[in-house]
Amino acid sequence: MRNLIGRTGLSSLAALAILGSATVATAQENTSLRVDKLESEVRALQRKVFPGGAGRFFEPEIGSSQSTQTPIAGSTTAVTDILVRLDALESQMQRLTSQTEENTNGIAMLSARIGALETPSGTFQPAISPAAGNPSAATPTPTPAPAPAQSGPTDARIAAVSAIAKPSTDDAADDEYSYGYRLWNAGFLPEAQQQLRIFLDRHPSHWRTTYGRNLLGRAYLDDGKARDAAPWFLQNYQADKTGARAGDSLLYLAETMIALEDTGRACIALAEFGDTYPALATGRLQSRYAAQTAKVSCN
Repeated sequence: MRNLIGRTGLSSLAALAILGSATVATAQENTSLRVDKLESEVRALQRKVFPGGAGRFFEPEIGSSQSTQTPIAGSTTAVTDILVRLDALESQMQRLTSQTEENTNGIAMLSARIGALETPSGTFQPAISPAAGNPSAATPTPTPAPAPAQSGPTDARIAAVSAIAKPSTDDAADDEYSYGYRLWNAGFLPEAQQQLRIFLDRHPSHWRTTYGRNLLGRAYLDDGKARDAAPWFLQNYQADKTGARAGDSLLYLAETMIALEDTGRACIALAEFGDTYPALATGRLQSRYAAQTAKVSCN
């Protein structure tokens, strides 16, 4: 009986060993097929990413030395060696797939840019496309350029200024000033500014100089050029505080500072005018002084 049991046990073990060997052989065969398939896909992908140069541009990561490496006894088998090759191949395929996607995206972007620059026929679109069969459309009719604006005074203004007579007396300097005054009084402010400058340049020491500087400042102020007016008023006041128009220039200087929104200097000028020229502040220039004082709040 024991012999029978022993023989039966041995037979079972032998059968299990044979079955196990067959299973391992089948696993190895399936794994080899998997490796072969992956290697074939990698080669195909290499040819797609690097056409005509897979062998030159992409060094295989699985060499013959790896496939023939002698496994260490007790730790490496033929199956584990194949699995190592599989992992390497899968990593290689991931890198190739990523490179393929990048190349595809780059080509798509380049194609879009080229398509935006080109016409459907593949030629660059001209800036002007003449109508076919219409000779008159081949050369576009140029738009007439607008007539340049007249830079100088109009004929009517020249005639009006010419109508103002220039005095001619035995005092040429006074004639120059009087002519500037007439231009200012008629409202020809740029012409008055030019004429008064001529008078001041030619006759800086004439008794009319205090009148000329004051009137030149007024011509600029009336023309909306407060910054050009201020230096003439200040100069006329500082040159001779007893001059015939020195007090006028100080009051007009305050008015100029108000126009420039410089309240501090305006208040200083008004206060100095009231202290230095009380007769003018209560006499000939009283209304103008009161009007300018009402425009600002001075401490």
